[in-house]
Amino acid sequence: MRLLTHNMLSSNIKGVTNGFPLRIEAEKVVEKQVEINQDFLKSIFPKIEWKAFVDASRTLGYAELPEEAPEPSVLESDHEFLGKFHHALLELHIEEGTLVCPETGRKFPINKGIPNMLLHEDEV
Repeated sequence: MRLLTHNMLSSNIKGVTNGFPLRIEAEKVVEKQVEINQDFLKSIFPKIEWKAFVDASRTLGYAELPEEAPEPSVLESDHEFLGKFHHALLELHIEEGTLVCPETGRKFPINKGIPNMLLHEDEV
């Protein structure tokens, strides 16, 4: 599971009002090289919840991103930042672990890079 995916997921358990961001408990993280696509990065940048993204990347041991979200124009001129953003967003993969609901503590497993967000009957 990439951090791009993590940034889009939330807990949808019945009654949960604060299901984002899910806390990551990573057991196995791998880096997979992906060709950089500047147009994609520019289009996805405004959709990223920055604090959750930075916290997630630090949970995985990657501390190269700034605390505050830079201006989108940075993607045009700062190739070093673009590379760091690309790496954290698309090249860090959580292969095994869990995602934890911030409100209930419910754990959603990640197996072979796929998060299982299915709810139990009593949670819908």
